[in-house]
Amino acid sequence: MHLAYVMTPDRGATDRLLSELADHLQAQGTKLAGIVQTNTECHDDALCDMDVRVLPAGETIRISQSLGPESRGCRLDPAALEQAVAQVTASLHATPLPELLIVNKFGKHEADGRGMRPVIGEAMALGIPVVSGVNKMNVEAFQEFAGGLAVAVQPNVEALLEWLADVQQ
Repeated sequence: MHLAYVMTPDRGATDRLLSELADHLQAQGTKLAGIVQTNTECHDDALCDMDVRVLPAGETIRISQSLGPESRGCRLDPAALEQAVAQVTASLHATPLPELLIVNKFGKHEADGRGMRPVIGEAMALGIPVVSGVNKMNVEAFQEFAGGLAVAVQPNVEALLEWLADVQQ
């Protein structure tokens, strides 16, 4: 079972990194499953729209919701995230199996046992390597979930490709 994670200090950098990794691997013909996130800045520069692209070639799903300018709550649309989760779960059982599961972020939903968390466990049970983005707020929950199995990888495409090559041997 192989589980890696990356953390970046800059807003949106992990999303860009994992999208770049997915694009690179797909160009090489690697069979992928998972989701990568794209953030689109909104007019007020404080918030962004969050979309996930379901891999390998699935739809793009908006996972953020507008709660109004005065809102301070979580903008994640749980129903939209679960729609993406269902599509990724189905893709894990394709023939042949995916060679890598990419998870855009182990966030609050995953820390609470929802979202992509069951998909990560299922992929690992199937022997599919997993790489996930993690932020500072949820790194402890991620490490607890991983039970000592997760390895931190430097946040660059080359390091992630090297990790994947090592685990595929």
